[in-house]
Amino acid sequence: MTTPAPASAYFESLGHGRYRATEHTEGPWSSLAQHGGPPCALLTRALEGLDPRPDAMLSRISVEFLRPVPVGELEVRATVERPGRSVQLLSAEMLAGGTPVLAARAWQVQRSEVTAGPPEPTPAQLPPTASAPPPQIADRGYLRSIEWRAAAGDWLEPGPAAVWGRPRLPLIEGETMTGLQRLMTVVDSSSGISSALPWDGWLFINTDLTVHVAREPRGDWILLDAVTRVAEGGVGLATAAVGDADGMLGRSAQTLLVRPTPAAG
Repeated sequence: MTTPAPASAYFESLGHGRYRATEHTEGPWSSLAQHGGPPCALLTRALEGLDPRPDAMLSRISVEFLRPVPVGELEVRATVERPGRSVQLLSAEMLAGGTPVLAARAWQVQRSEVTAGPPEPTPAQLPPTASAPPPQIADRGYLRSIEWRAAAGDWLEPGPAAVWGRPRLPLIEGETMTGLQRLMTVVDSSSGISSALPWDGWLFINTDLTVHVAREPRGDWILLDAVTRVAEGGVGLATAAVGDADGMLGRSAQTLLVRPTPAAG
């Protein structure tokens, strides 16, 4: 039997708003469920395509994780929820088998002529060599699809961390990712790189992701300067300052469900 060639993108377009997720979307907790990055980027693509205007940008994207996103066929719908010239509220949803699994809302804000000061420099320079997560974390799927360069912290040691990342694959075959799509592909990893508890004993799954940006990312690389806090009772908050090679550009936040893994009791 011939082994099928690996897919060359995160999603295969099936037309009419339908897509098939490839093996590169698989998350670290289950081979049947996607990491949050690729489907959030796919929703961002739909939001960007609703009313593309050179005089406006998406300044905030919030995604609710309603259910695990399966590695399979998906449908994406998007609409202008509150039209306007200066600001517009956009929304999108992702469905699997007719059931909503992700819901997103975004503000599209009109640009204006503003003289800005010098950009805030990045707190961590891009290291010259790759520093991938160890095999017990990134032996398949999404985490292997990103080129990682750790600038501070350690993959297996709990605590704050700064990591640069860039997708090795396009979102859709034949398309070039926008800066926001690259950011959304990577930024959902903030809670993983800055885990407050050991990977081998705990699950930390985010229920949402909110990203604010003052400008679109430029270049291939995205910096996540992240920290995770877990309160008594098992609720966590992961935040990150987000930047690119030109400086810092925004922030992200995630609410975390924190639980011991079944093996840990």
